[in-house]
Amino acid sequence: MSNLNLLAFGAYPYIALAICVIGSWARFDLSQYTWKAGSSQIFNRTAAEQRYMRIASNLFHVGILAVLGGHFVGLLTPHAVYHHVISTEHKQLVAMAVGGFFGLMCLVGLLMLIKRRLTDDRVRANSNPSDVLILLVLLVQLLLGLGTIVASTHHMDGSVMVMLADWAQYTVTLQPLKAAAAIEPVSLVYKLHVFLGLTLFVLFPFTRLVHIVSAPVWYLGRRYQIVRQRG
Repeated sequence: MSNLNLLAFGAYPYIALAICVIGSWARFDLSQYTWKAGSSQIFNRTAAEQRYMRIASNLFHVGILAVLGGHFVGLLTPHAVYHHVISTEHKQLVAMAVGGFFGLMCLVGLLMLIKRRLTDDRVRANSNPSDVLILLVLLVQLLLGLGTIVASTHHMDGSVMVMLADWAQYTVTLQPLKAAAAIEPVSLVYKLHVFLGLTLFVLFPFTRLVHIVSAPVWYLGRRYQIVRQRG
């Protein structure tokens, strides 16, 4: 096993996670007012712009949530568990079909959002460099993910899916040497997809991605605000 493979897929996952956790904690503690999605919906001037934004946002968010959920279940479900329900080969077919459908949905929404971000004068003037950067990184990551579906057509036995799942499961069970060894045989497109996915954890605390973990659940238990007219 090469040292580069060990560093990228054995050590880097923990480095990325540490940066994500510590960076998020520091940002929330020191700069809470920046912890937001930074919505640009306010810049919609016409009904057509509102409709465009709604379609783009829904396509992107539904697509990416489905893709993330599929990755979570597919990578972290032990082989012995899903073999009671489906074979490895059929699991790969399901992953390719469902991932392809929602991945394309997400791609269409993301391209619409990028177009709006870069071509609308008001939106672009109120965008930070990190806003554009994270959209472009997500675009590359999504294209790599769709590329893995194409690559998967060359090995329909599910062998690569097993290797990737082994990498993920060894990583979360703190076995970096086994994790790096498990992913080493897979082709470059899969490795790039995994590496860039880990890099998104590094970027997470410094971009608008932090809004993913911001659910205002405390509103459910807060007291009503009392508003009185001035006498």
